[in-house]
Amino acid sequence: MSTVDSDTVLAEQRGPVLTLTLNRPQRKNAIDPPTWDALHEALRSAELDDAVRAVVLTGAGGDFCAGADLSADRGGHPLSRMHRVNDVALTLHELSKPVIAKVRGVAVGAGWNLALGCDLLVSTPDARYSQIFAKRGLSLDFGGSWLLPRLVGLQQAKRLALLGEIIGAEEARELGLVTWVKGDDELDNFVDNLADTLACGAPVAISQSKAMLNAAGQQTFREALESEARAQSVNFATADAPAAFRAFVNKTEPQFTGEWLVD
Repeated sequence: MSTVDSDTVLAEQRGPVLTLTLNRPQRKNAIDPPTWDALHEALRSAELDDAVRAVVLTGAGGDFCAGADLSADRGGHPLSRMHRVNDVALTLHELSKPVIAKVRGVAVGAGWNLALGCDLLVSTPDARYSQIFAKRGLSLDFGGSWLLPRLVGLQQAKRLALLGEIIGAEEARELGLVTWVKGDDELDNFVDNLADTLACGAPVAISQSKAMLNAAGQQTFREALESEARAQSVNFATADAPAAFRAFVNKTEPQFTGEWLVD
């Protein structure tokens, strides 16, 4: 069971689905240094826990995350502080389990990039998004300079970064920055069902597909094909591919375990 000893990052496990909730609603879940540490630890714990097969990241009190808490006591050299934040971004990006961002309210600055760093993003229609850094005298962080051009192209990325404007959920979806927009009354059930579907998938295969898609921007087509060949070889060393083939023949649903056929 994945646990995190923090009042500001709550962990709740429902079967193979782990929900991590940023819990600073009085600050719209803006993240102070102890909360960055707690989130980092929670993500690392999820990576090491074989019982976790999907992760949901959300915020308490009707907001996702207002970014870094600029009023917090930050201490230390700015570069050291940013490396601390970068460790969280890398751990999220490299997590082998699929991650869903469930967004209500505001997702701005590092809070939006935290959501964009997840694999899928589900939003309510009234959620608001902004790369607000420029309006705070800051430049992009938490991976925004890498994520945005890959998701929306260079020109739209510059628009969002340089203007720091607030956009709504539907515009974010049209730009490819939100996967689904769901009404507030259906958001929780939709995300629960989505997480259950991901958690029932073949964990090794899903992990490899996620890693290959993340790496695709730095590979040639030849290199991507070689990565795919290696990944399929790994899949045939698990019980999941044979289970899927048997289920297809028998017209049943496969049960994926991620168990290895070799020691």
